[in-house]
Parts: sequence; structure tokens; C-alpha cells
Amino acid sequence: MLTVNKFLEQIRLDDLPNVAQQIIEFADEVNVWLFEGNLGAGKTTLIKELCSQLGFKEAVQSPTFSIVNAYPLDNGSDLYHFDCYRLNNQEEAFDFGIEEYLYSGNKCLIEWPEIIADLLPVPHLLISLEIQEDQSRTIGLEIIKE
Repeated sequence: MLTVNKFLEQIRLDDLPNVAQQIIEFADEVNVWLFEGNLGAGKTTLIKELCSQLGFKEAVQSPTFSIVNAYPLDNGSDLYHFDCYRLNNQEEAFDFGIEEYLYSGNKCLIEWPEIIADLLPVPHLLISLEIQEDQSRTIGLEIIKE
């Protein structure tokens, strides 16, 4: 497996616009972005900032119950935001047509991607968030290329 890594440390809420820009610059050519971290690690908060930086200026809500939300961007494309927490298996992902989203050429931001790991295209970006003792976050970025 070929990977490219980058780590961002001591991230605070005020740092999110800069962090989002760094992530976009690091992996803009990659369309599928996975977000891993414990509950409360800041996955949805980071996704909200990324959506804003990518051109969606309206409110971003976690798609916990709908599983996927589509956000139209300024450039005319769509950005898809998934929350796979409630999926029980990959078959449920197939049922709502996840492959069409993943291979659409549009950005797909996916929270709780573990259940669909076997369906993910390569390359993809893994964004790992971890809460530190001082309540800051460490963010690991890893582009999986093979």
C-alpha cells in the first residue's frame, strides 16, 4: 500500500479555516475523503469548515438519519457528505447506490467509513482526528494510493 502522510498538531477551533485550507491543498486531487475519530473528536465540525472552503455557504448538517446529504458548490458540482454510522452492512450501502456517489468525480466526505471499507476507491484520503489532553486535536492525513 502506497501512502503519503502529513500530521497537523495542536489544532483548536480557531485554527479550522487554516486547517481546512491545508487539507484541500494536500489532497484536492483526491475525491473520496474518510473521517475517523471517536465521538466528539470534531469530524462534523471539520467537515462544515471544509464544505465552506470548497464553496458551500449554507448550513451543513450531519446526515446521521439520511445517510447522505448533497451540497451544491459554487463551481456547479456537488459535494456529498455521508454518515455511515447507522449502516449495518455493505448491502445497505449498495441499496442507496453508494457506488454512484463514490465514482461520480465529485468530492465525497465520509464519516464512519469502516463499514464500507471494501467499497472505497483508490486513491482516497484518510483524515484521523484525535482529542488531546488539552482538548486540542491532532489530525493525521494519509492519502492511500494503492
